[in-house]
Amino acid sequence: MPEVRTASNASNMGRHKGGAYQDRDKPAQIRFSNISAAKAVADAVRTSLGPKGMDKMLVELSKAQDIEAGDGTTSVVVIAGALLDACYRLLQKGIHPTIISESFQKAVEKGVEILTAMSRPVQLSDRETLLNSATTSLCSKVVSQYSSLLAPMSVDAVMRVIDPATATGVDLQDIKIIKKLGGTIDDCEMVEGLVLNQRVANSSVTRVEKAKIGLIQFCLSPPKTDMDNQIVVSDYAQMDRVLREERAYILNMVKQIKKAGCNVLLIQKSILRDALSDLALHFLNKMKIMVVKEIEREDIEFICKTLGTKPIAHIDHFTPEMLGTAELAEEVSLDGSGKLVKITGCASPGKTVSIVVRGSNKLVIEEAERSIHDALCVIRCLVKKRALIAGGGAPEIELAVRLAEYSRTLGGMEAYCVRAYSDSLEVIPSTLAENAGLNPISTVTELRNRHAQGDKMAGINVRKGGISNILEELVVQPLLVSISALTLATETVRSILKIDDVVNTR
Repeated sequence: MPEVRTASNASNMGRHKGGAYQDRDKPAQIRFSNISAAKAVADAVRTSLGPKGMDKMLVELSKAQDIEAGDGTTSVVVIAGALLDACYRLLQKGIHPTIISESFQKAVEKGVEILTAMSRPVQLSDRETLLNSATTSLCSKVVSQYSSLLAPMSVDAVMRVIDPATATGVDLQDIKIIKKLGGTIDDCEMVEGLVLNQRVANSSVTRVEKAKIGLIQFCLSPPKTDMDNQIVVSDYAQMDRVLREERAYILNMVKQIKKAGCNVLLIQKSILRDALSDLALHFLNKMKIMVVKEIEREDIEFICKTLGTKPIAHIDHFTPEMLGTAELAEEVSLDGSGKLVKITGCASPGKTVSIVVRGSNKLVIEEAERSIHDALCVIRCLVKKRALIAGGGAPEIELAVRLAEYSRTLGGMEAYCVRAYSDSLEVIPSTLAENAGLNPISTVTELRNRHAQGDKMAGINVRKGGISNILEELVVQPLLVSISALTLATETVRSILKIDDVVNTR
């Protein structure tokens, strides 16, 4: 790696005021090594951009993009890599890191203005546009051939959990994704109600109409002594008495549950003792109460929101007003690959929805879940910022052309740095063209030419292998995805530029 020498005298170079040795080259070397490391990651990820890209490998930066926008995770890493490459060349020319950092900040502010100007507003009532955005997101995933099924499902799920007139965001916790092995992705479905992965504990009651649902957080089993204590029973009479007491204790609890009118009982998982004893299950079975046990603690809030029920922490609080009501609760068999419990037709439904994801193996299910999550995030972006922008590399080329024009209005080093920034953005269309098997140089030159003539929507049509008006091809993405990718990539590069030393920890 080339060394950067400062203009000071070599004999003086390492001297500090106090006479201690200080290596002046070190900050520059640290910067170069950090930039090289980050560029290596970006180059590795480049091959996975766009619908013809290979599969994903993500880093911290893409996690930030995932949290903010939920999509564009590959783009953000590739842009950061190109910007780091530009920094590398600028630093080698002797430009100070602070000037580069401030110029990049200017460029990104101008870039956000340009992107906002070329976007077009979107209404949440325009289902067609929302579907196009979700489909564009799904096209670069492994499950792209199922986008006609997954895109409408994602749009309907988001619309179900928000009020389109007033919503400014979407809580994806309200959309529960249940993964179930078996079947194919075609068997995925959205359920307006509650779906539980657990099985019904008492096999004789698997379907209940006009369900009254109770959710308990206490155990239906005999009480235990404290951990350290032991009870020694010396004769049969005492033993018999203990068993009789246990039986009476459990029967009393079950009677109280029946008295409240409950006919479907959900029991939270317990770590201290059995949440449900065999005897309690026997009594519940006799009283025709459907039982689902092993409910996870983190699902409690979602269940309460969906069914309008309240969690019950003690048997004394088990009253009719704590129960939720639904038209139907049943155990559904999934053609030989397990069973699910579905509760539908809730009387006071919350704004929640469940999506059942099916797949022939674990890998397919994980990929389908991730793809649905990305599609949901795209719709969430449109709810947050109701504007759309063209895809297919069009915004990046537009940015490159307009920022190059902007750099001519600046003076000195700033103009040089902003010009380098604008050139870096061409990496996205160049990579898209490369991954689609097109000639990247001629494609980017043609794109630049079209944008310079004012054709803002010209982008790379990967399906047809050429350049076309990308909006007519319905390749669209939320404005928030592009803005977030640009700002996060720039912030990361500026952070890396600030690092000028490394402290080794033992």
